[in-house]
Amino acid sequence: MRFWPEPKRNLPQNSRFIPWPASRQSGRVGVILVNLGTPESPTASAIRRYLREFLSDPRVIEIPKLLWWPILNGPILLARPRKLAPRYASIWMEGGSPLMVYTQRQVEGVRAVFAARGLDVEVETGMRYGQPSIERAMLSLRDKGCEHMLVVPLYPQYASSTTATVVDEAMRVAGHMRNQPAMRFIKRFHTDPLFIKPLGDKIAAYWQAHGRPQKLIMSFHGLPRQCVEMGDPYCRDSYETAHALAQYLGLGADAYQVTFQSRFGPAKWLEPYTEPTLKKLAEDGITEVDVVCPGFLADCLETLEEIQVEVCETFMHAGGKRFRYIPALNDDPAWIQSLSDLVQSHLQGWPIGAD
Repeated sequence: MRFWPEPKRNLPQNSRFIPWPASRQSGRVGVILVNLGTPESPTASAIRRYLREFLSDPRVIEIPKLLWWPILNGPILLARPRKLAPRYASIWMEGGSPLMVYTQRQVEGVRAVFAARGLDVEVETGMRYGQPSIERAMLSLRDKGCEHMLVVPLYPQYASSTTATVVDEAMRVAGHMRNQPAMRFIKRFHTDPLFIKPLGDKIAAYWQAHGRPQKLIMSFHGLPRQCVEMGDPYCRDSYETAHALAQYLGLGADAYQVTFQSRFGPAKWLEPYTEPTLKKLAEDGITEVDVVCPGFLADCLETLEEIQVEVCETFMHAGGKRFRYIPALNDDPAWIQSLSDLVQSHLQGWPIGAD
């Protein structure tokens, strides 16, 4: 039943009535693959801009702003960018930082898979900090007629400082839209076979080509212990990932170890810490280790420089004989197929075209 008449079309310009919009379909579907972000260049000024945005997020640094602001804008932003610049420069690729290059390749790969499947789905890159931003991605999808948007944080394990802040930002952008899209989010996929299988297969293929180590180290990004005590499920998610991966590889409890890397500040973080653990292993006679980082879907400073250089040096100086870092999934073809399957499974019920 219609409660008011449809306004006549082609009304004169001075009419006070707004013409009734033409009918249309329910709108197209868009996907945003979101990663952490990266400086635009390996320079102190670019790193400073990136760190200012990143470390100003209250979900990342849970310290009252009154206390944190002088520290951030004092010693951290004055000194840290200069120290980080040569480290970023050592891993920089022709197309930019590895995180940006591999995330873009993942986006392009999912686009290609969807096109081959005959699916009408737009796929964009979004970075939580820096460019291209989540806002830019959402506006681009809106301009392409997408009224359904799936936001995919590229973090297998959930944490407030990663996944939740992506949700915050996407909803902030949507909050400024008059015609908001229908929105969905992938919260976690830390034990999903679509994640565990390609990662496990990559490790198994590496071992088949190069031999097995005495121990596999699964190094996850660290998190302040207080966050877990307040209810963050990240630690549990990380151990569940490790258990699922070990089961897939057929590893016994003594064949692998979970550690946490990338500490920041004086507070207690999740333990055991990666670098001291590797040092102790070498001192105790474990001289051959492989390290994999199951929380990172694209290689970045924390894997290519912190693990592959700094932790490696610590291990070797302590008596280690062979240290190998197994790269992240990056643009591995099997991972691109699995990522596409994962994304598509969360688009059910939306108008994506082919069945």
